Amino acid sequence: GGPASGPQFTRRAAAKMILVVADTGPICYLALIEAADILSRLYDRVVLPSAVLAELTHPHAPAAVKAWASNLPAWVEVRRATHVDAGSVLGPGEAEAIALAQELKADSLLLDEAEGREEALRLGLPVSGTIGVLEKAAERDLVNLAEMFSRLSRTSFHISRELLTQALNRDAERRARKERERGLER
Repeated sequence: GGPASGPQFTRRAAAKMILVVADTGPICYLALIEAADILSRLYDRVVLPSAVLAELTHPHAPAAVKAWASNLPAWVEVRRATHVDAGSVLGPGEAEAIALAQELKADSLLLDEAEGREEALRLGLPVSGTIGVLEKAAERDLVNLAEMFSRLSRTSFHISRELLTQALNRDAERRARKERERGLER
């Protein structure tokens, strides 16, 4: 068929389906700052490895995180990887998140921990973390980035002041650009 035939349209629509696999860190911190729901607005499918769910519901996990993980939203899918590297120096959540991201050919792997990020990047997986998710949400006007960072600063999340400042500067530049564009449209 021609350009209007079904299969081409289906392929285009399927290309827009964005699947992410999330490790414990980003889910934990987004739940703590009451921003986990932005994931459903940024991604079509959010997959949690079963090992990550176990970490989120562990007795020592923060109460807000356990509450979120014990009553998962409909947009979260829990999956078990078919093969996890048993010799991995990574934690069970990170190792399974990386394996699942590979198996599912995820568009992104949400991961904060440095060693896990290094391994994922070495394997050619696209990686984003808590800060990246919040920046992406701010780009779409879903959150106020400064407010989210303020909330994050009241948790055990660790990031250099320099990286936070860079993210806030990018956000300020983006907002100023948007304002200028709005001014030109009038």
